[in-house]
Amino acid sequence: MSKGNMGGWMHRASPASFEVSDSHLKKTLGVKEMLALGVGTIVSTAIFTLPGIVAANYAGPAVALSFVVAAIVSGMVAFAYAEFASALPFAGSAYSWLNVVFGEVFGWIAGWALLAEYFIAVAFVASGWSANFKVFLSTFHVELPKALAGSFAAGNGGVVDILSLLAMLLVAVLLWFGTKNTALVENFLVVGKVIVILIFIAVGLTAIHPNNYVPFIPEAKPGTNFGGLNGIIKGAAEIFLAYIGFDSIAANSAEAKNPQKTMPRGIIGSLAMATALFVAVSLVLVGMFHYTTYANDAAPAATALIKAGHVYTSNLLSVVALAGMFTAIIGMMLAGSRLIYAFGRDGLLPAGLGKLNKKGLPNVALATLTIIAMLVGSVFSFTELSGLISAGTLIAFIMVSLGIYALRSREGKDIPVPGFKMPLYPVLPALAAAGAAFIFWNLAPMAKIAAGIWFLFGLLVYGAYGFWHSNLKKDKD
Repeated sequence: MSKGNMGGWMHRASPASFEVSDSHLKKTLGVKEMLALGVGTIVSTAIFTLPGIVAANYAGPAVALSFVVAAIVSGMVAFAYAEFASALPFAGSAYSWLNVVFGEVFGWIAGWALLAEYFIAVAFVASGWSANFKVFLSTFHVELPKALAGSFAAGNGGVVDILSLLAMLLVAVLLWFGTKNTALVENFLVVGKVIVILIFIAVGLTAIHPNNYVPFIPEAKPGTNFGGLNGIIKGAAEIFLAYIGFDSIAANSAEAKNPQKTMPRGIIGSLAMATALFVAVSLVLVGMFHYTTYANDAAPAATALIKAGHVYTSNLLSVVALAGMFTAIIGMMLAGSRLIYAFGRDGLLPAGLGKLNKKGLPNVALATLTIIAMLVGSVFSFTELSGLISAGTLIAFIMVSLGIYALRSREGKDIPVPGFKMPLYPVLPALAAAGAAFIFWNLAPMAKIAAGIWFLFGLLVYGAYGFWHSNLKKDKD
C-alpha cells in the first residue's frame, strides 16, 4: 500500500494484496468460456429488439451505422479493459483496477457505477425474459393469474412477476454450485443462439427489398431526434446498452486461466463477434420491410419473419430469444456477485460479503445480489430505470480509459507488464474517454439525473461506512 498524505481514502491498494485475497477463487474459465460469457451477455435480448426500435425512432436504415458508432466507442474502451484485465486480473474489474492506480475513493465511484448496472440489468433482463415467456405460453393458450403475471409497480393488478423471480433463482442456483458447470450451460445456450441468429440472417436475405434502404440516412426531422447524423448518434446512445456486457468478462478475471492471454481475447473477441451479428441483423431487418413497420414493436425480428411467411423460423427465434436473455442473466449475476465480493473483501461493505465458501465461491455476495435484484424487480418500473444501466457504466468506462495513463507508469515496476497493451498510446485512451463522455451526454435527461442520485447515495454509503471500515485505512492506522 502506497502512503499518501491526504487520508485513507486517497491511499492506493497494493496489487499483491488483491492477488492474495483472490488466490482462493477457482481458475476455471478459459478463452472459450470467456467468449461465451461475453457473447451471451452482449448478444441478448437487444439483438432481437433494438435494431427495429432504433430504426423506427432514430436512424432509419442507418441503424447499422448507429451500431457501428456504439461499437467504435465500446471497442476503444475494450482495449483499455483488456490491458487492465491482463495486468491486474482481480475480481471487481474497474473497482479493483482504479483502487490500485488512483486510490480507494475513485475505485469506489467506478464500482458503485457498475453496481447499478448489475442490480438493474439482472432485474431488467429477467423481466424481459418473463414477458417473452408469457407470450410463448400464450401460443399454447396458457395464461398466468394476473397476481403472478407482473409486479405491483406495473400498476396492472399484478402483485409479483413470478417468472422473473424464478429466472433469477434458477441462475443463482446454477452459480451457487460453481462457474464451471454454469459455463457449460452458457456455452451450449450461446452456440444455439448464434446458430439461430445466422438462420435468421440467411432466411431474411431471401426477402430483401433494396428499395427499403433508400434513403439510407433519412433526412432529419426538425424538432425530433429522427434522421440525419443526430439520429445516428441518438440511436448509438440508445444502443450502447447492448454493448456494456464485456465488463462482465473483466469482472471474472480472477477466475480466468492464464489471464494475460485469456482476458484480452475474451473481451475483444466477444465484442467483435457481437458487433458483426448486430450489424448483419440490422441490415437484414430494415431490408426485409420498411423501417416504419417496426415502430413500437418489441419483437421486430419475429414480426419480420412472420410477415415474410417464415412462421416456423419465427417461433424458433422466439424460443432462442428466451435462451439469449437467460445467458445475459447468467453473465450479469456472475459479474455482479464478484463485484459485491470485492467490496466485502476490502471492507467497504460488510466483511461477510467478501467471504468464500469451502469451494472458493463468493456465495454470500451471490445471495445478496439475487435478493436485491428481486426487490428491484418488484418495486421499480424498468422503463424509467433502464437508462441508469448505461449511465453508470459509461462513467466507469471514462475512468478506466483515463486510468491507462496511471497504469502505464507503473507497469514493469510494482505492476506486471501485461500480455496486451492498448494500441496508439497515448492518443487512444483519451479518445476512448471522450467517446464514452459523448455517448453519456446524449443519454436521456432522466438517465443522467438518476445517475446523479445514485452516485450521491453511493458517496453517503462510503462516507458513513466504507471509509471507516476500509482495510486500507485499518492497515494505515
